[in-house]
Amino acid sequence: MTIEINIPNIGEDELEVTEIMVKIGDNINANQPLIIIEGDKSSMEIPSSCSGIVTKIYVHVGDKVHTGSLILLLDVRNHTNAFTINDKKNVVPSPYIVTNNDTRKGAICNDIHHDAAIHATPLVRHMARTFGIDLSKIKGSGRKGRILKEDIQNYIKNISMYYTNCMSSMQSDQLLPILSWPKIDFSKFGDITTVMLSKIQKTSGANLQRNWIMLPHVTQFDEADITDLESFRKQQNIDIEKKKINCKITLLVFVMKAVAKALEELPRFNSSLSQDGETLILKKYINIGIAVDTPKGLLVPVLHDVNRKGIILLSQELEELSKKARTGNQLTPANMQGGSFTISNLGGIGGTAFTPIVNVPEVAILGISKSFIKPVWTGKKFTPRLMLPLSLSYDHRVIDGADGARFMTLINKIIADTRLLSM
Repeated sequence: MTIEINIPNIGEDELEVTEIMVKIGDNINANQPLIIIEGDKSSMEIPSSCSGIVTKIYVHVGDKVHTGSLILLLDVRNHTNAFTINDKKNVVPSPYIVTNNDTRKGAICNDIHHDAAIHATPLVRHMARTFGIDLSKIKGSGRKGRILKEDIQNYIKNISMYYTNCMSSMQSDQLLPILSWPKIDFSKFGDITTVMLSKIQKTSGANLQRNWIMLPHVTQFDEADITDLESFRKQQNIDIEKKKINCKITLLVFVMKAVAKALEELPRFNSSLSQDGETLILKKYINIGIAVDTPKGLLVPVLHDVNRKGIILLSQELEELSKKARTGNQLTPANMQGGSFTISNLGGIGGTAFTPIVNVPEVAILGISKSFIKPVWTGKKFTPRLMLPLSLSYDHRVIDGADGARFMTLINKIIADTRLLSM
């Protein structure tokens, strides 16, 4: 008996096949990884749902696949216990694979088409809405004129180059021309090594460049007194260990809870600007993304409903997501989506302050640096206190300086009073 192995439910995203881990004739086991697929911010292994011998492989490295795409065929005649517990119920029929063979990408199209005639996946349409791009202006390079993710990226590059050239050609005593990027042969100065950037690094780099250029960033700095909180945290870990609960509470989790409470009181920080810039979308949910440094680049897994969860549960979820991010190929699209605010924590590395870049379509991001002991005047004498440096960056179109100061003051107040951080 021959059965089909399909891509399981990975949401509406269309992901790229980056590695095929089996070949025709291989005798594989249930749950054995078959392929690795990668998106903008995550990669994952797709395991087999049963045991058998690979008779045909339908995907190639570079193919675009989504939920239900046919991966391969398995001969399971000699495998009496072929299926896993979930067996066939999760297999989705009607395979659909998009292969990118066109060479011209991201061309600007002058013809206006009705939206119904535009061929693009939900992921591509979401990207277009995020960047404020009219899909009718783009000539698709995919099969049958389908607009691909790469077309969106190249369109943005073309537009950026256009405006750069326009500014360079302007004659003004108050405007300096933008110089072209220098072309340097570094090898003439000594030995060099060229290393390819991962797909995640290239995508995140392009996003960060866009966010930095297009958003009017403002960053405010402050220090939170965490002396009492740190003592409280250490005592909680002692109590948890006595109860034999598999969990370690970190300072980051308390900061997350403080941020969640601040977002409830100052909802503009938990919003997004509409595509036309006319309205503000206030979110009723509080989902916080945590920037994680990985060998493949920066990933931002999201913890959902932070305001509704306790410290222990959040600690367990944070540890699990961080481990998945660092080990690679473990985060799913659901782990990376839906964030409404981001925290970037450099406390374990060092530094006193930095300027985090807002993670569009969010409007603010909080940076954490390494804590340090500082003498603080109490009114009678100087007392050593443990201080946590905070850096708040925000979109100045949505948030003004006074609101930024209020947010930081509120964060400091919540962090300084452990009673406000309920377990």
